[in-house]
Amino acid sequence: MILINLLPHREAARKRRRDLFHALLAASALLGGIVSGAVFLWYQAAITLQQETNVLLESEIKKLEAQIKDIAGLESEIRALRARQQAVEDLQSDRNLPVHLLTQIVNQLPDGVYVAKLVQLDQLVTINGVAQSNDRVSELLRNFANNTPWFAKPELLEIVSGTVALSPREQKRVYNFIVRVKLVRASEAEKAAAIATSPASAASGPAMAASKL
Repeated sequence: MILINLLPHREAARKRRRDLFHALLAASALLGGIVSGAVFLWYQAAITLQQETNVLLESEIKKLEAQIKDIAGLESEIRALRARQQAVEDLQSDRNLPVHLLTQIVNQLPDGVYVAKLVQLDQLVTINGVAQSNDRVSELLRNFANNTPWFAKPELLEIVSGTVALSPREQKRVYNFIVRVKLVRASEAEKAAAIATSPASAASGPAMAASKL
């Protein structure tokens, strides 16, 4: 006996395949939407976290900038206080500078050199004097440079030959000079004197003398 299927089975199969395709397409779209939403939410959370971190960093930076300004203000105040303290110390130590000035000039003047005028402006001292020869003036400059810590940078500004009348009939040739020297502050002079009298400098003296020999 032959059985004949009169139902439209091909149409039904195509419909089933079409429905399955639509279902898979809808499932893929749904899955893609879920994945996209999850990625979007993850990026959004990361951006929010980074923004919060940036805000925190900006606030901390502002705090640090304020602290840096405070530190800079304190440093400037400390420098100003140190400058005032140094000025007071210099004033206290410079009270005896005129005494040291006159004492050292008297001690360093060679024979045959006479001071006619002495002018002090701050730490610069200008000496007008008379010498018997050029060698006496050179000796005076060497004494100022090497023999005392109270004077520095001696400089010969002018030297002019002249004459002095010893009697109505006798005249002597002399040299009028102008010397400028820097008067060293008491604190600096004490440091220089301490260095000059230190054991190291005392030991270097014989060594230098031996090397010259």
